[in-house]
Amino acid sequence: MRLLGLVFAGALSYMARAAETDSQWVANLPKSSQRPSPPSRPLQWGDINVISTTDTHGSWDTNTIRSPSRIIEDCSATWGDYAAFVTHMKELAEEKDVDLLLVDSGDLHDGTGLSDGFPPGGVDAQDVRSLNPTSLYSTFDSTSLQSNEFFKQIPYDVLAIGNHELYTYANTYDMHMNFGKHFQGRYLSSNVNITVFDASNQSVSVPVGSRFRKFKTRKNRSVTAFGVLFDFAGSDVNTTVQRVEDMIHEPWFLDAIAEEPDVFLLIGHMSVARDRWPVVFNAIREVHPTTPILIFGGHFHIRDCLQLDQRSMSLASGRYMETLGWMSLNLDKPGSTAPINFSRRYLDTNLVTYQYHTNRNASTFGTVQGQNITQGLLELEERFGLKYQYGVAPRDYTMNRSPYPSNGSIMTMIVEDAAPTALALNTTRAGIPSLLIISSGSQRFDIYKGPFTKNDQLTASPFVNQYIYIPDVPFDAAIRVLPELNRAGAERLWATKSEDGEESLQARVVRLEREVETGYMTWLEDMHRRYHERPQMREEEGLTLGYACPGEGDDTPHIPLPAYRLPDFIGSRVPDLSGDAPIDLIFVDFIEAQVIRTLNEVQTARVYSRADAGVYSDVKSNEVLGLYASVAWN
Repeated sequence: MRLLGLVFAGALSYMARAAETDSQWVANLPKSSQRPSPPSRPLQWGDINVISTTDTHGSWDTNTIRSPSRIIEDCSATWGDYAAFVTHMKELAEEKDVDLLLVDSGDLHDGTGLSDGFPPGGVDAQDVRSLNPTSLYSTFDSTSLQSNEFFKQIPYDVLAIGNHELYTYANTYDMHMNFGKHFQGRYLSSNVNITVFDASNQSVSVPVGSRFRKFKTRKNRSVTAFGVLFDFAGSDVNTTVQRVEDMIHEPWFLDAIAEEPDVFLLIGHMSVARDRWPVVFNAIREVHPTTPILIFGGHFHIRDCLQLDQRSMSLASGRYMETLGWMSLNLDKPGSTAPINFSRRYLDTNLVTYQYHTNRNASTFGTVQGQNITQGLLELEERFGLKYQYGVAPRDYTMNRSPYPSNGSIMTMIVEDAAPTALALNTTRAGIPSLLIISSGSQRFDIYKGPFTKNDQLTASPFVNQYIYIPDVPFDAAIRVLPELNRAGAERLWATKSEDGEESLQARVVRLEREVETGYMTWLEDMHRRYHERPQMREEEGLTLGYACPGEGDDTPHIPLPAYRLPDFIGSRVPDLSGDAPIDLIFVDFIEAQVIRTLNEVQTARVYSRADAGVYSDVKSNEVLGLYASVAWN
């Protein structure tokens, strides 16, 4: 099948920057004090218009997560601002007498303190404690305070499940019993089931949400919608994901596509450029060769777009509420085979963008609902203690915007300074020479200059691992472990099973997150390559740092973000020793099996086993940054 438009590039080698060295180029980047740039042009409205979100991961307030672009405020809007934007866009759609739909492609869970910082005994993205009824938030659910409640205030027409809703059964059950029921048939899980007890106390496998949705728009146009997840094999017990290739042969699916709507709306947590969308698309095209098909994907955290034929369009809308996707189309007569006129846009999420596209200003943009949502988010931050400050970070420490090793690399800071300092606070072996090895997948996000809070710790370092060690390892053997780990690569880690033969939850999470990160990094590198192949772009004045996609999709032009890949494993400073001098080889328990196997490969004097490893400190990996900040950043 011929692909039209923009197709996500495959693996690209990192291109050397043309006329500037890395240090010169980074030095010339915009500073964080710059305000958001305005959009370059108005949106193109059509008969049907769609606003899309995906991979929000708890990023519902500017205080809870600051993305690489958010530090220069190009993505600084709150979820309350978004709610106001939706309200005004709905009003504009009525004035223009056109349809406006809202869709989301999944992954609400796992990302910030709002989604992960719930009290002990709670459920991810939910706090079950009661709320003061006098609160502004009491206009919502007065019996519980859930971060998902804020999401539910947006009048989405179709939503799809993501893989992060499936890592733990409790989260999936909550989405089935609460979230899905709230949206009354609009939350779709076409190929995802959960096992529950029925009224007769018998276990049954049922869809988490609904299989599909058929509805009429405000303009009486018929829509048939599906919500599809990629072939995800890492879901928790009592949850199942059906292969997309099998789903399209189900009787319910064939019945659902038998009647021709005005448009098919496919929402799902899959990359629009390389996954199972063509499987669903082709199944529909066999029955309806010319019906318009709109596809909204996600999962890879990128802005992306392509066309599978001239009467369809696929769009992905980034991550972490950095981006709102926009698609519009003008319908033609039924049976037409002519190309459909589509438009697309990627909107930066800030008040400048929102006010520009709604024809509002600072005094006319806000809404009561938006203000209530913002106030509710602030109350939730207080309730979860997310504003507790450990210290003040002296500079930015980023995952990929600074090379590793460097002063601006979060991995350099953690493995060379933060972890050694924090571990020394609670160990009997602080004075013994050591070498620390961790996985670069142990960190999730950046740290930015300024107050370092509980929320920042939850966002940057979510995984809970024990630091263990093997004592008296010969120095000349220990220093060969890290290079060999990186030579073998993280893929070997995924092949390492637990004692019962199963892949651990963290291994599943990290493996999938690494796949997402690889796709995201490849996309950033592609932006760099294109940027430096077009010298005239580098001469434009006043551009801020952000995403710089090819084509006409960007609502606001930017200088592309820097992009540096990390090795799979990183190590602390090497002690000033030589020969077979004994040292402590320290590592996190998550990579224990691979480290021990590698240690046995780089030397033959002794066969090491898990029995040789012990607990180095009671400090856990998710506590390191807070402890270090308390000591070093005050």
